[in-house]
Amino acid sequence: MQINKYININKLNNSLKNFNKGKPFPYAIIDNFLKNNLAKKIEKEFPNFTNKELHEYRNYCEIKKSTNLWNLFKPNTYQLISILNSSEFTNNIKKKLRMKNLYSDPGLNGGGLHIMGKGGRLNPHLDYVIHPKLNIKRKFNLIIFLTSNWKDKNGGELCFFAKNKKNKNMPGEIVKKIMPKFNRAVLFDTSMYSWHAVSRILTTDTRKSIATYYLTLKDKKIENRKKALYSPLKNQMKNKKVKNFIKMRSSIKSYNKVFVT
Repeated sequence: MQINKYININKLNNSLKNFNKGKPFPYAIIDNFLKNNLAKKIEKEFPNFTNKELHEYRNYCEIKKSTNLWNLFKPNTYQLISILNSSEFTNNIKKKLRMKNLYSDPGLNGGGLHIMGKGGRLNPHLDYVIHPKLNIKRKFNLIIFLTSNWKDKNGGELCFFAKNKKNKNMPGEIVKKIMPKFNRAVLFDTSMYSWHAVSRILTTDTRKSIATYYLTLKDKKIENRKKALYSPLKNQMKNKKVKNFIKMRSSIKSYNKVFVT
């Protein structure tokens, strides 16, 4: 599988040179990540926001729709996600970042196609640490934005937060905001108290993205969290229902009871 037919691999590799210098945690922004014609085709292949086969998250901390079902991916999308999960692609990242091991997640646990409409958002959160089925550590997120002509005023920025030194269950201040520009990819390390969020969508345009996640072997000292840990927004701090939701959402035993509230 020749990944350079689909991905601008030189742009990726150049961005990875400064990956570990990213603040508040390592990240790289890769503009024109995909070959432009492919990016346009995949944008058109996204399901409509009203598609009933999409999984809907509508609760205190997450408002979005998604699917990780391979059978719902149309041809170009299917091919791209196959490439992003290939050993050729993961080995390239592993080599450039001088890692001992790195694995894709073909099951797309939490990944796949993500769509947000007006009012969509994700509260600040930490992703799961341990994959709930593979029992190894989540290391990187790769997000590819695929909505043409997205504007600053539309909202939907990917936000990175500093570590809160006083309370590990809350983020610090916002350090970086990344606009979801068409055909822009962001690779970031999720293993370092990597609090991140998506700001509220302020437009009727839908924010489309593809997410793939990458894993590595566990460290000796590591949290055992298998579901995302969310933080309340400022206007939710005193809301007991929100706090109870966050507690249930972060538990592998109860998370599936609170996706829709």
